[in-house]
Parts: sequence; C-alpha cells; structure tokens
Amino acid sequence: MTRPEQPSRVGSILKYDVPASLVVFLVAVPLSMGIAVASGAPIMAGLIAAVVGGILAGILGGSPLQVSGPAAGLTVVVAELVNQFGWGITCAITVLAGAVQILLGMSRIARSALAISPVVVHAMLAGIGITIALQQIHVLLGGESESSAVRNLLSIPTSVANGQWPSVVVGGIVVALMIVWPRLAQFSGVLAKVTKVPAALVAVVAATAVSIFFSLDVERINLPGNLIESLSFPIMPDGQWSAFVTGVITIALIASVESLLSAVAVDKMHSGERTNFDRELMAQGAGNMASGAIGGLPITGVIVRSATNVKVGAKSRASAILHGVWILIFSVLFISIVELVPFAALAGLLVMIGVQLVKLADIKIANKTGDIAVYAVTVVGVVALNLLEGVLIGLALSIILVLRRVVWAKVRAEETVDGTWRVTTEGSLSFLALPRLTHVLSTVPAGTAVAVHLEVDFLDHAVHDALNEWIRQHELGGGTVKVVEAGTASMAAAAEGPPKRGSATVRSSLAPWRAWQLKNHDAQEDSPVALRAVLSGVAEYHRTHASSIRPHLEGLTEFQDPDTLFLCCVDSRVMPNTITSSGPGDLFTVRNMGNLVPVQGQDCSVEAALAFGVDQLGTSSVVVCGHSGCGAMKAVLSGPENAADESVEEWLGHAVASLEAYRSGHVVGRQAAELGFCEADQLAMVNVAVQLQTLTRHRVVGRANAEGRLRITGLFFDIPTARVLQIGTREITVLDPADCPQTVDA
Repeated sequence: MTRPEQPSRVGSILKYDVPASLVVFLVAVPLSMGIAVASGAPIMAGLIAAVVGGILAGILGGSPLQVSGPAAGLTVVVAELVNQFGWGITCAITVLAGAVQILLGMSRIARSALAISPVVVHAMLAGIGITIALQQIHVLLGGESESSAVRNLLSIPTSVANGQWPSVVVGGIVVALMIVWPRLAQFSGVLAKVTKVPAALVAVVAATAVSIFFSLDVERINLPGNLIESLSFPIMPDGQWSAFVTGVITIALIASVESLLSAVAVDKMHSGERTNFDRELMAQGAGNMASGAIGGLPITGVIVRSATNVKVGAKSRASAILHGVWILIFSVLFISIVELVPFAALAGLLVMIGVQLVKLADIKIANKTGDIAVYAVTVVGVVALNLLEGVLIGLALSIILVLRRVVWAKVRAEETVDGTWRVTTEGSLSFLALPRLTHVLSTVPAGTAVAVHLEVDFLDHAVHDALNEWIRQHELGGGTVKVVEAGTASMAAAAEGPPKRGSATVRSSLAPWRAWQLKNHDAQEDSPVALRAVLSGVAEYHRTHASSIRPHLEGLTEFQDPDTLFLCCVDSRVMPNTITSSGPGDLFTVRNMGNLVPVQGQDCSVEAALAFGVDQLGTSSVVVCGHSGCGAMKAVLSGPENAADESVEEWLGHAVASLEAYRSGHVVGRQAAELGFCEADQLAMVNVAVQLQTLTRHRVVGRANAEGRLRITGLFFDIPTARVLQIGTREITVLDPADCPQTVDA
C-alpha cells in the first residue's frame, strides 16, 4: 500500500531538500571552520562536528528541519576547556556531556530546559558574541588574542597601533561584504538573485581571492591532512576531576538549552511536523558522543543553519542529512581549497558572527518587559567572568525579580480633594507584604474617613487579620473605614479557607452599565438622575482602571501616533476598541451614521479627519466598520426621503450608491445572503465594500494606498453573535477563531 507514495517522497526530496542542503552546506563550511578557530580547537574538529551533526543528529533528531553542528554559543566554554585540559580531554568532556543529554532525554524532562528565562539565553548569546568579537579583532589586525575578554578589550589600542595592513585588508573585505551583501536583496534583477548565495561564503571566497591575486603576506590555514586523517580520540584526565565534571555539566546544559530553543524557533517558521523535544535531546546527545569520540567539537541545534534550511524550502530531515554528506565529501576530497583561506578572513567572519549575536531586538524586548537589568548583568558576567558564572548570576537575578513581582504588593495612601483618605493595594497581599501594608496604614491620620481598595488577586489570613485589626483600631479612634473589593481575592474568602489566587475578571470595561451599576453600592446617589449612570461609571473607572491605564498614557501626553484610522457607525452597540482589542493611542476613530464616506468635498468633517489621520498622523491603515441591525441601512432600504428629519435624509443620501450596488446584485451582497444574513445586513456589508471603493479614489487615502503607505480594508460586526467578519471590495472573510479562516466566494 505504501509503494505508490515512494515516488512522491523521492520527488519531494529532489525538488526541495537537495537544493536546500546545498545552500546550508555552503553556509556551514566557513562557519564550522571559524567556530573551531575561535574555540582554540583543530580546524578539522569543526568540520567533523558539522558532518556528525548533519548526518547523525539529522537521522535521529526530533525536529525534522533543524540543522545541527558546531555553534558559536559554546565557543567560550570550549576555549576555556581546551586551555585548561587540552584537546583530547575536551573531547572526553564532549562524549560524557552527550551521555548526560541522552539521560535527560530518556527522563522526558526536555521541556524543563525551556523554563530558563529567554532573556538570560539572549544575554548569554550576546555575551558570547562580544567575547568572540573582542578575541578575533586582534587576529583580524594581524596580532594574537589575549587570554580573557577584559584583556582583549584593554589591548585593542595596542593591536590597532601595530596592525598589519594585509590582514586588515583581508578581514575588512569580509566584514564589508557581510554587511553589504544581504542589503543587495532590496534591488531588483540580477542583484537580488545573487544574494541567494550565502554572505559568509561570498565574503570568505572574495577575501581569499584578493589575498591570492595580490600575493598578500597573510597567515593561512595549515591542515595536517583531510578529515579522515584528522580523526582523534578522547583522553581521560588524571586529575582536576571537579573542573572536569563541571565542564561536562556545562556543555550538556548549554548545548541542550540552545538546541531546544532553536527547535522552538524553527517550529514557528514552518507549519509541518512539530518537534519531539525528548527525541531531539537524545539525538543531540548521540551526536555529541559520536563527535567527541572522533575528535569533533560539541554540537547543538544551530538557528542560523536551521533558519536558512527552512527559508530555502526544505521539507524533511533529508536536507540536514545531505548537508552533512556534502561536508564529508568536501572535507575528504577538496581539503586543499581550505588551506588557501587566510586566518584574517575567518577572523572577519567571526567578528561579524559575534556582533550579530548581540541583537537590538532582544535588548528592546528586555527593556520593554522590565528585564533589562537581567540582560545587562548576564552580559557583563559572561564577558568579565565566564559563561557559567555569568548565566548563573543572570538566572539568580531573574528569579529574584520574578519572586518580587509575584509576592510584592503595591500599597499607597493618599488624601482626596474632599478630605477623605484612599488606600489602594494592588498585586498579591501575603504575609510578606505586611511590613509595607502596616507602614502605609500607619500614615493615615486618626479619625478620618478611609476607603480601602483591595485590587488584589491573592489575600491570605495574615493580611485578613492585620487589616481587620487596623480597621477596628481606626474606627475606635473615631474614623470610618469602607473596604472596596475590586480584585479577585476577598476578605471573606481569606477567613473561610486556604488562600487561592484569583483569576482576572471582566468588569465594566466590557459589560454595559445595566449589568453592574444596580449592584454597585457606590452609585453617585447625590448626582442628578440623568447623569448618575455616567458619573457612576467614572467612579468605577477611577477605582478599577485609571491606575492600570495611566502607564500607557504617560508616553502619549504630548502627541498621538495611532496605527489605524477606524471609520465606523455611531451606533452605541459598536465598540471599536473592544472588537479590535486596542487601547489608548491605537485607533484614530471617526464615527458617523452608517459609516459613510461622502464623495470628497461633500462633508468637511469626514474630509478633515481622513486628511489629518493619513497625512498628519501617518496611519498605516484605514478600516471601515459596518454592523448588523444598522438603523441607517434600514432607513436607506425604506427610502431616505421617509426620514423624520431633513438633515438625516440629506446624510443618508450619501448611501444611495450602496443601495444601487446592492440592488444590482453586488458580489458581497450575494455572499452575505449565502451566509444567512438578512436584507438590511446584506446592504450593510455592500455599503462597507462601496465605501472601500470610494476610499481607493479619494485624493488623500487613494494616493497613500497607491504608494504602498497605507492599506484599506473593511470589517462587519455581527451583534447577535459578537463575531467580526472582514469585508473586501469583492469578498467576505470569516475571522472567527472558532472556525478556520475562509473566504466566501460568489
């Protein structure tokens, strides 16, 4: 039964995996040699590891599209081990580290390695990158690197002063091409096509060619033989067992974490088979045991090669396996080509690899998430101390910060304009927060009226007792205390049983007034009846949302930078921010009856909003949103002339074009009918499509759209189901996550 499938599989390998494997092979060869140089290992050790990682880990691995080999993330550790033990013992460490990885995989705890904070991993890689760059900059300048990153940094001025120009030229060519080559992809024609050749390969080949053509006096790679002749075997140490075991554990943990994180990243890049993390970890272990046993560097899943593999179209593990085969053939038959490469060329390549490991995006994310201190401390620790100590310090700091965020409660007291006091608590109130809580409560003057707002998700019995005692004492002193429980944890629950963390609740931000205001004991009873609902809502906002939204508004004090111009109906049931899950500063909202765009010049209000939003604010998109049960569309169906007010009749006249399109059998109307919508809702969807067509011809919006500065689309809010559909000029797309996204065709 399976025989008919074989030609299809072979055809897929020939069409997709073979070409992909050749590209990955071209990327892997210079990188493998460069990593070996940076690690202080024999150069052939990098190619041996690339062969083993490609073939063995490719066959056994649990991530079909991941490519394994020597990785920059282990260079610092390997260099320290080679310096301390020598190459033979380092190979033994690699073998035992692989055995540890196999045991971890068999224990089925591979996913536990992903519990390490990503910011620590990113900082570790950045620290390694800085260390590599500082080390190799001296080789690029024609000198020798020092024994530590700090010494390398301090000796840069001396190396610059004593720089040898042939090495600088060769290394400079590599650096320049690594920077320029990828940028050629933005051009069209031949320039865009040639960038498919890996930048690393182009840079090393070009620099080598220049050094040969001009007979530059530079030191070149000198190999004792081909890959087979370079095989060596591990040696066990005769002492320093503590450092030996530490090296085994360090290699095993770093290689495991880097491989698993790389596999996670690869899974995000394709829609095929997902990673079996335990199998992947055991495959990495087997690869390290084999690589170390024959004199190769430690291997990991390598994100650079893996990402390249996915981007160039690989469909199965055959690509990774074949890339290892190509490296094996090259390392046995064409090794004389390698000896033409100058060390300065590899140094330039490694400098760029090191710089690229420091990612600005990672720094921005760390700053945005409040983890910049963890990032900075880890980087400094890796560079100034060593990789293991730097990572451990970073992990310790991240754990401390997590514990602080989890158990630390915000408590503040402030006097209001009417002389009463307000005590606000946010976060988790446990016995650990008692010192802070009791201190703040002690600042509240005796005899005052106090409102205690508990906006917390956890409250234990110790806090319950402390608060009750303070309330009793304050009331005995002539004051009054009112407790407002706006969070998910309550005083009553803390007294009745073990404390439990509550989940976030959906409050009045989504529910209408009538759903909660009758139950609100703080209704504005002294306000006029006509304003009571809105003022009660304002009070609820101050209690539950103001403090949360304030940080998002701080950066919007002087200006706004919305992403989208959102044109919708004035209907009170349409909630732009709710249905788009947006917040302050996201939407530049324009509302009118029937979400209409009058022919330009016929309504200065809409014209002004479109011009200001697109030209002045630079919104990236314009959205027209209609809705079901639209009164304006019902009025248009019955005839605008029947409107009770002349101004309404005049305004609805702008929708006549939509009515004519609907009655002429507009494709969107037919699709809406197929979906089961009533006549008025069909017209509402056609109306959105017609407004989109009007916008494409608009003097401001149309120009921006034609220039590629702005996108135009439509939405439709179905009130009975609370679903949102996307409307185009000729199609309706279902966006409900409960269904697979689909386009309804006529």
